[in-house]
Amino acid sequence: MHAGWTRFTVRSRWLVIMVWVLLIVATIPLAMQVTRHLTANGFDNPRSEARWATDQLSRLNPPPAPDPLLIQGLSQGRVIAIAQDAHIGRQTLHPLHGGGVLYVPSPQTSVSMSRHFETVITAHHGQWQDVTQGSVGKTVAHDSAKTLALSGVLAIPFLAVLLFAVFGSVAAIALPLIIAVAGSEIALSVITLVETHIQLSVFLTDIVSFLALGVGIDYALFISTRFRQALDRGHGVEEAVVESMRHAGRSVLYSGIAVALAVATLLLGGNAYWQGLALGGAVAIASVLLATHSLLPAVMAVMGKHLRWGGLKRVPNWGFWRFVGRLSVDKPWWGLILSVLLLVPLALLGPRMQMRTPANLASMLPLNSPIRQAVILEQKIQGPGSIAPLGVVMRFATPLSQAQTWSAVNDVTAHLQNLSGVKKVSSPRDLGVPPGGLAAMVGHKLPEPAALKTALSNFINPHVIPRTVVVYVVATTGPDNPATAHLAARIDHQLPRWLPRGTRAAVGGQVPILRSFNTLTAHRLPWIIGAALIVALIVLSIATGSIMQAVLGVVFDALVALATAGLLVLVVQRGLWGFQAQPLDSSITPLIFVLLFGLSMDYEVILLHRIQEPLRTGAPVSRAVYSGVSTTGSMITGAGMIMVVVFLSLMVSPLQVMKTLALGLSFAVLVDTWIVRSLLVPSTIVLLGRASYWPWRIPSSDPAQQVASESDGWAREDARDPS
Repeated sequence: MHAGWTRFTVRSRWLVIMVWVLLIVATIPLAMQVTRHLTANGFDNPRSEARWATDQLSRLNPPPAPDPLLIQGLSQGRVIAIAQDAHIGRQTLHPLHGGGVLYVPSPQTSVSMSRHFETVITAHHGQWQDVTQGSVGKTVAHDSAKTLALSGVLAIPFLAVLLFAVFGSVAAIALPLIIAVAGSEIALSVITLVETHIQLSVFLTDIVSFLALGVGIDYALFISTRFRQALDRGHGVEEAVVESMRHAGRSVLYSGIAVALAVATLLLGGNAYWQGLALGGAVAIASVLLATHSLLPAVMAVMGKHLRWGGLKRVPNWGFWRFVGRLSVDKPWWGLILSVLLLVPLALLGPRMQMRTPANLASMLPLNSPIRQAVILEQKIQGPGSIAPLGVVMRFATPLSQAQTWSAVNDVTAHLQNLSGVKKVSSPRDLGVPPGGLAAMVGHKLPEPAALKTALSNFINPHVIPRTVVVYVVATTGPDNPATAHLAARIDHQLPRWLPRGTRAAVGGQVPILRSFNTLTAHRLPWIIGAALIVALIVLSIATGSIMQAVLGVVFDALVALATAGLLVLVVQRGLWGFQAQPLDSSITPLIFVLLFGLSMDYEVILLHRIQEPLRTGAPVSRAVYSGVSTTGSMITGAGMIMVVVFLSLMVSPLQVMKTLALGLSFAVLVDTWIVRSLLVPSTIVLLGRASYWPWRIPSSDPAQQVASESDGWAREDARDPS
């Protein structure tokens, strides 16, 4: 980092801190409103026919119909008594095993009767909730917001203990926490401003806040550790800050850019959901980098040597990282073989990974969730496919005032009824009016009875979407059953054969939208991963000057990614450790791998830069590796454990999608810091020797001096080893 800027932040430290305090105070109200405009939707492929058809469905404006209700807070007998007073049939009430009652309106129930029933329930201090996909989406959003608050409360105490173990003083804990909280707060404030203009997912708050929290703590840890080491060598406060920012600050800058660019590869996902995550991740990293390169130097300058305040007597130095460094240098083949044996078995399971985002949003909730139990019971009563009917949208070349248009609608209805997997088809043909009569009514050539006009409005809205008719299909299988998605695909394939030339037709609704999203994500995932690997290759090449290390970094990252995928296959897809057996969610799987590549570059750059420092002075490769491992081992693994604590705090979420994200990222970071950076990378560098940093030329040293410097070097590294 430029020394002039660092000296300015040190000499104007109180001004910098005051500006940050004012910025944080001013943006706190924004950060607290971050979940207001977030949505559980946004998974559609903007270029798909399913998106077009779903847009037409949203413009149809059918007459309101009573929705099923989940009633809680009242006994079953009380609900029955209230229903009788409201003239609601007892046969429409169904008790839930976990408590509560599901009300499924009969076809004869009017909207006004249902509204009166809701009012009476509220008057008797009961609670009711619509059992619809929209209501379930709100529950998912609420649980996501609740996770953000609860996991943050749980993570902070564990992080404080872990930071104390790494730093050994209370004052030192404040540095990373200040940067992490400042970065998180600014990132959430920016997201609040952005979300009013573009569609952003409910999962974004968890991802942004915990990415900023974890990365902020890591970056502050790297820089402040270097600052403390400079103070221990007798440097003044200003010079110690300058040195720490020149070395660790430079590494952090490269790392932050790498993570931000890796997250930005989600832009290749091809829809608003992935673009929102890419934007949120980039904002989080940018906020943290801003804090680490302005606020952190100022705070370090203020605290100075008082960083040791509140320290306890250190745990005896057992020399663990000296042992690991010696193992990498003396027995590099053992480190290489051990790493391969630990990673390859899981990596072999990686290609078996399956992805699918559920069309039934209730399946994202735990099995004991009342709203999920209500949806399951509704499916048993009305059929598995009743909660997500398929909307067959047809825009004809001929106007609706011509009989041939309605004849084509009747033909399509007949074809749909004959398809396997179809339980029910709702069509204008059900009204019992011949095609000529419907054409005359739409063309205002015949009077249109009010009841018939209302019924017909379920299928057409000629003033908003002219020449368009919608037919509804209820499948015999549920929305998450592959057979339902296959049925939608078969209908899409057959529609051009059933309809007159010039008709645009497609299937819309939740199932086709998620089918399109899953297909799009599966096709784009290789491109996203490939782009992330290219980012890693370029950043590592620039940061280290070595193509060899960049290539090795990409290979090792790919190995960790496959091992992580293998673990998720074993745990999530097979239903171990309390997970429901189901495919990985398409909405978070690419994110796991992108964050993996980004975060792994954090630790890679720190380690490789530390190994390069003695190499630049002519030290032999073996001593440089020993120096790098022994001086950064505890810091890198400590930073990794901090990230693991941050991610594991998401396990408190009732949503399996968040638990999967927590498991995948925690495992990836553990493997990356404890196996790849501690064993695999150092062992590989030793085995490759002077070629390990090709094409960067390692300065040579005189052989006689090399032996002496190596002997002296071991002693110096042992003396200052922090492990």
